[in-house]
Amino acid sequence: MSLTIITLIKQVPLPSEMRMGEDGLMDRTKAKSIINIDCQFGLEAGLQLKKKYPDARMIVCSMGPQSFETALRTAISMGYDEAYLLSDRKLGGSDTFATGLALSTMLKHLGYTKDSKEPFVIMAGRQTSDGDTAHVPSQVAENLGIPQATFVERIHPDDNGNIIARRMLEGGYQMMQLPMPCLISFTPTGIGPRKPSLVGAIKARSAQIHVLSVEDINLATDKIGLAGSPTIVANIQDIVSDRPPIMLAEGQGEKQLVDDMIAKFKTGGNTLQKAESKEKTAKEAPDFPELDIRNDARGILTWAEITGGKIARPSIELLTPARNLADELGENTKITTVLIGKNVEPLAQTLFEHGSDEVILVEDDRLEEYLVLPFADIFAQINKERKPEIILFAATTSGRELAPRVAVKTGSGVTADCTGLSIGNYIDRKKKAIIYPILHSRRPTYGESKLATILGFEFPQISTARPGTFKIMDEQKGRTGILSRFKPQLKEDDFIVRVLQTVRGEGGMQKLFEADIIVSGGRGTIVDELALVKELAEALKAQGVNAEWACSRTVVDNGYAEYARQIGQTGKTVRPKVYVAIGVSGAIQHIAGIKESGKIVAIDHNAKASIFRHADFGIVGEYQDIVPELIEHVKKGFTFGLDPVKQA
Repeated sequence: MSLTIITLIKQVPLPSEMRMGEDGLMDRTKAKSIINIDCQFGLEAGLQLKKKYPDARMIVCSMGPQSFETALRTAISMGYDEAYLLSDRKLGGSDTFATGLALSTMLKHLGYTKDSKEPFVIMAGRQTSDGDTAHVPSQVAENLGIPQATFVERIHPDDNGNIIARRMLEGGYQMMQLPMPCLISFTPTGIGPRKPSLVGAIKARSAQIHVLSVEDINLATDKIGLAGSPTIVANIQDIVSDRPPIMLAEGQGEKQLVDDMIAKFKTGGNTLQKAESKEKTAKEAPDFPELDIRNDARGILTWAEITGGKIARPSIELLTPARNLADELGENTKITTVLIGKNVEPLAQTLFEHGSDEVILVEDDRLEEYLVLPFADIFAQINKERKPEIILFAATTSGRELAPRVAVKTGSGVTADCTGLSIGNYIDRKKKAIIYPILHSRRPTYGESKLATILGFEFPQISTARPGTFKIMDEQKGRTGILSRFKPQLKEDDFIVRVLQTVRGEGGMQKLFEADIIVSGGRGTIVDELALVKELAEALKAQGVNAEWACSRTVVDNGYAEYARQIGQTGKTVRPKVYVAIGVSGAIQHIAGIKESGKIVAIDHNAKASIFRHADFGIVGEYQDIVPELIEHVKKGFTFGLDPVKQA
């Protein structure tokens, strides 16, 4: 079989050197760059697939400035044959919607469409370190009209020309069969990228990098670049810690350090002394008229994801910001939730009792398992009929691939991993108007402790909310609402991807949200494969405390824990009464997931680790020495002030 393997890559600044410009865009001018880590795994996956198809044509593509040629030459040195770079100043400032459109248009220009006679596979990284949205793979696939699998760890071809993919899920994994052409995005947990060969490096020096402009690929400029993107960064602000200064343990040796930390913990810690703030003179708003650009778009739509026969907790959490937004919008704004599956009508009551005013029921035996193609079509059809102004998804693995695909179908932008959602306005000085109401989606930005406010000017406005960020509203037993049935028009092509197997364990997902204390391991605990982290959690459980263990993204990316255990910006946000961070450096992405914790205890050998700026109590030392001593104290009855869980 004549096969073309296409890998999409992006050159990104080193995370430690990334800076945010005043305009909300990443300033790369002074940062050293590398091929995005996830993209490196996509590159290797393409080379692994070539082993099955030795005559496969290997192509690498990117979009960015001329400096991206460095990354493309690296790909050639690894074994790729051709390289294409879409580079044009008109693309500057493109959001993910515009980026997905531009990349897919380039691929079409190169002859790769869903109707291509020759099969092809597109590889990509799960997400890029300077965005962490995971949107672009879904958007490229939707623009090309081909199936996809995202959050994939590894693949292999079968004997019938299909790709078998293992896809990560919260608490487990899924085996999927995809026909070609298809797109697959990879997590950094598969086969690691190879080093360039000497022969490859020599080849790369003289290789031609095909540089294409917007005009070359016949891409219209009205939907690209900063001006054409459906979303903009409206505001950037510092994230300021609201915790008092840390109380560091003092003493010689692990016993004295642990004893001192426990003594300090029992005092309750420091109190926050708020500095007197100087009043800032607020800028006077211009005397512009108010402009409502919603036309006839009204109401809020959410998705109820089903796992294990129940509504997934993040989907129930989603109803909290939805209710707040509805109250802000007024006008009797209604919350409508889409419930898709097989024999799922009984679950509608749960949604009513947690805030949904209407549940749109879509039942079909073929929809028992989540599949992005039919689910995206269903949302597009419901959107056309109902015309909501806002659609919200939980930022689970499924929500993060479904939302951007729906966004392309509806011509909308999408904001990822939001930790704040509210209704506000936007002063449009060009139109001399104050646009109101408009959704303000807030998400932490990468690299710096900044919070970005993203606005979307196409309707519906679509956002995903980070799991664990919003508290579940009090259940209103007996509350009911409108139950509507919707019969979508589904095509056979919607079901060309087959789910072969779904494996879900508890994986700590639900338990992490409910735990009173979480013991978490970072990069530093990989040495013993988190053995002491787990042992401390088990010791606390033995004392009757509701404890669980978790980890940072680095631990998951290196294959030492499943994704369901990951805490942080691209994992879960948790609110335990006590969070014990062991060997966690304190990257802002991780802090974003633990800042709501009651008390944070940090243990790390590096006294300058960022985690100590965000913790209440700390011990500087080797965790292999400190944690065993702490475990002994727990066995003797120290439980961080937590009471045993009462048995039902």
